[in-house]
Amino acid sequence: MDAGSASEYWDDQAAVFDEAPDHGLSAPAVRDAWAGLLLPLLPPAPARVVDLGCGTGTLTVLMAQAGHLVSGLDVSPRMVAVVREKIATAGLEAGVVVGDASFPPWQPGTFDVVLTRHVLWAMPDPEAALATWIDLLAPGGRLILIEGRWSTGVGLASADVAELVLRHRREAEVTILDDAALWGAPITDERYVISSRC
Repeated sequence: MDAGSASEYWDDQAAVFDEAPDHGLSAPAVRDAWAGLLLPLLPPAPARVVDLGCGTGTLTVLMAQAGHLVSGLDVSPRMVAVVREKIATAGLEAGVVVGDASFPPWQPGTFDVVLTRHVLWAMPDPEAALATWIDLLAPGGRLILIEGRWSTGVGLASADVAELVLRHRREAEVTILDDAALWGAPITDERYVISSRC
């Protein structure tokens, strides 16, 4: 899917995207589960974090509320509008822009953390996108990739993503995300986070 088609597709999803428990994090137990997973992976606040493919920005807001300096990017203008509204409603500051995660607009070395959730598998060239994301990291920066290989057959297996990361980094720690609290219901497919500090 090219960037224009992706933008249209996700624009169409923007109004209902947060209805999924793991997207909107409206249930306290689901929100707490994501906070418990994500925040310990980040450096102490205030770290410079970019959320690439941020969707409606629920994780963007979660990290900003924890005191981090968060930027976001999504290909969908309607998704970005939702993020900006959430940020304003929460009384937070975060810069969120419309753009293609394959070609983020920031300079190399800008961030302490690059975070993506369910984005790498959708990139036309996952390895090229990953190399670009790693370039955004300052020395000692952390890469956090939340991905999956879903029952529909799409996605990337954790072993394949770990192998991609290890072509560019020395570390790729895989944690399987099979806790139903993260998703609002039990799951049967492979969902995971890969974190790399070096």
